[in-house]
Amino acid sequence: MFVDEARVQLKAGDGGNGCSSFRREKFIPFGGPNGGDGGKGGDVVILGDENTGDLTAYQFQRHHRAQRGENGRSRDQSGAAGPDCVLKVPLGTIVFQEDPLSDEPARQVAEVLNHGDRVVLLEGGRGGMGNIHFKSSVNRAPRECTPGTEGGSGEYALVLKTIADIGMVGFPNAGKSSLVNLLTMARPTIAPYPFTTINPHVGVIHYPERFERLTLADIPGLIEGASEDKGLGHRFLRHIERCGLLCLILDMAGTDQRDPLKDYEHLLLELKAYNPALVKKPRLVVANKSDEETFAKNLARFKKKFTTIPVHALSCLTEEGLPELKKLFWKTISAAKARAEKKAAAGKVPAPAPALEAPAEPAPPKPRAPRKVAKAPVKANSRKNSKAPTAAALRKIETLAARKAARKAASRPTA
Repeated sequence: MFVDEARVQLKAGDGGNGCSSFRREKFIPFGGPNGGDGGKGGDVVILGDENTGDLTAYQFQRHHRAQRGENGRSRDQSGAAGPDCVLKVPLGTIVFQEDPLSDEPARQVAEVLNHGDRVVLLEGGRGGMGNIHFKSSVNRAPRECTPGTEGGSGEYALVLKTIADIGMVGFPNAGKSSLVNLLTMARPTIAPYPFTTINPHVGVIHYPERFERLTLADIPGLIEGASEDKGLGHRFLRHIERCGLLCLILDMAGTDQRDPLKDYEHLLLELKAYNPALVKKPRLVVANKSDEETFAKNLARFKKKFTTIPVHALSCLTEEGLPELKKLFWKTISAAKARAEKKAAAGKVPAPAPALEAPAEPAPPKPRAPRKVAKAPVKANSRKNSKAPTAAALRKIETLAARKAARKAASRPTA
């Protein structure tokens, strides 16, 4: 069963509490505080995964919680951070945040388009602080510690919009599922009654000579009045919003007593009622059931009325025109991608650089003036300005001279 919508309740992990402890060792009477911090709580993360096909994993398991962080421990040990809660979703998933207590519509908070994209929806709580952070010169034995903060929580809606190169649109029993069965390895249900396809199918068209591939999305058939919720309504039309080419399949033989010209007009009206941008997308009309007798007559009427619309004749029963259609798909998608790249490049063309002027000749350096060095003033007749020695200084000089003479006389050898 294909599931493209799911509602989940998410809760990030709480932060661990801080620790209040003291160092207790022999011969260390005042060890001081050594309580560690609590660990951070785990986050809730959305991860894009190309190997995930739909949202079946979240249809019956709605509650998802990340683990809390560990509490801090003594000896300055911080608690371990809680592991993240990773939700793998298929590419093209849009995340809406819902508020059950408010009447406001859901708010889009994330969109996953590429493989490996990570979006943090809810952050885990911060860990509490241990008592080591509260020590000071006036509080040498603090016993305070803080608890961890609470992690975020909320209710979210996951909506999948399939990313495909080609989108198949048509009325029931037009041959959409038969064409997907012939071009790809997908196996949708095929039966001679309407609404055999009740879920979207995505197949892959391989081009081994080019080493390339295209993705093909088949949605349930539309009927007149689908915008008024008749049939399956517009529920599955969101799967072709991102398609680069719309393939409108018509039962050109009119086997169910239908007029293919009116079917084409009704299809355009339903697409426009859902999203006017779909009508502006490149489209290709595939006229199926060319093996019937009334096919040629209806095809001539169609080409006469819609002269600018490209039409490709096809028979899913005899496989006539199938190789040509496969090549036409590649040619149309390649041209559309080239136009998109050219348009994107035109919007990013850098402004022309200003013309460079010839550099002016450098002016000759100005001669530097000789630096004047201020000379220190010389004191004239410094000896005269010096003060006369005092009586105590004279007595000290005489005493030193007498000691020196006595030592010299004592060291002289006697006869």
